Order: sequence, then structure tokens, then C-alpha cells
Amino acid sequence: MKKLYTANHLLEAHIVRDLLENAYIPTRLFNEYAQGGMGEIPFTHTYPEVWVMRDLDFERGRKIIAAYEQAPQVMDIVFCLQCGEENPGNFQLCWQCGSGLEVAREKS
Repeated sequence: MKKLYTANHLLEAHIVRDLLENAYIPTRLFNEYAQGGMGEIPFTHTYPEVWVMRDLDFERGRKIIAAYEQAPQVMDIVFCLQCGEENPGNFQLCWQCGSGLEVAREKS
């Protein structure tokens, strides 16, 4: 096992872990609950860590993480044509009414 990634927070660790697991790279997540110990132990020891189970997956995992880190952050918004609610650009369904947002994207 090798440590592949140290995340800033638990949500980021789960995103990275999901990316790796979807590429059939088995992982383990460490320090998942350590943030509650901040103050008692150094904060750098509480960061969530993603480890690969098989050493041979390490380089392929690094490439996946590099692509994740270089991906542009999308900050656009889409308004639902059904209810007019504002939604993040990466949503497929309106969070308010559940309508599909594909048509709204095509018209804008």
C-alpha cells in the first residue's frame, strides 16, 4: 500500500477515492474521522489520506489525480425552464422541481 493523495477535507478525499475506484483502483481512506482530534494533535495529522491498495496502481492513480487537479472549475449557472430556479452548471436535474436541465442549456 502507498499513500497517493492527501486531501484538504473529507469531501475532496471522497471525490478522489471515487475517481480511483471508478478506474478499478482499490483504495483505502485514512484519517476519515481524525478531524475531530484537531487541537489535540497537529492539524496536518488530521488531513484525510487516500492510499492505493496495490503498488502497481500508484502511477496510474497519479495520472488520474493530476487530471482531476487540472480540470477547470465550472462556475456557470443554468436557470430551470420549468420553475425558474438557479442551478449550478454541472447539474442535470433542477434541485427544486426535478426537471431536466438539458433543454435550458441548449437555449442559453
